[in-house]
Amino acid sequence: DLELHLQRCQQLSVTVLTDHQDLSNTELKTITNSTAPQQYRIRAKLRTYKPQKLHQSVKLHCSKCNSLQEVPDRDDFDFILHGSAGTAPNPEVHNTSWYESVTWTTQERKQREIAIHFVKHDEMLQHPEDTLIMIEGGTLKEIWKLTKRFKCVIPVRSTEDDLELLDLSAPFLLKGNVKYYGCKQCSTPKPMKNLSSIAAEQQPSWEPTEIAQVLGIELLQYVFIMKFTLVDETGSLNAYLFDD
Repeated sequence: DLELHLQRCQQLSVTVLTDHQDLSNTELKTITNSTAPQQYRIRAKLRTYKPQKLHQSVKLHCSKCNSLQEVPDRDDFDFILHGSAGTAPNPEVHNTSWYESVTWTTQERKQREIAIHFVKHDEMLQHPEDTLIMIEGGTLKEIWKLTKRFKCVIPVRSTEDDLELLDLSAPFLLKGNVKYYGCKQCSTPKPMKNLSSIAAEQQPSWEPTEIAQVLGIELLQYVFIMKFTLVDETGSLNAYLFDD
């Protein structure tokens, strides 16, 4: 557990933080006065680390514009879904050559219309575990149930002549228990009909990278980032950990 390990590091008076056993120890002052890149072995105290809570270390990174952003929380997604549920599904865009649509009205006090569009392959519905579906008007709870049954789920809304993605503050795709996000700055969302090119493939894989590409989405990657402040008797050094 990294968090416990970091707490232990703070308690120890001296901690070896790198593993270049063939190198002699270098003072931090020497490192800060050197030009990068270099390889060093150091002995130092861990003064502080950020963020303090490990889950806050996970961010979303865009490799195109190099931006970092917080992972939206459950409430953000829920709010966007409630907003889109206020618009009834448009029957004019149901049951096309590449997907089959099913609609129903919920029995709750504030009734909602829900539409699910099952993407077909060779004009046939596939097994659920191989199928991508698009859903209009669903709640977060309903969408999570669908991700357990179907390969991929895309929340959408109707326009006059097609289906489109929701606000990119929401995940554009859910696969298993993973939510996939697109960069608002670098993406140019395209209508859902562009997915028909993947549906026409001999064996559609429905990989997130391929889906993102045909929908004009610059896919954000989950990254792990931390900042450590290291000290010895000669000075201090900020060290950054950044990884997928």
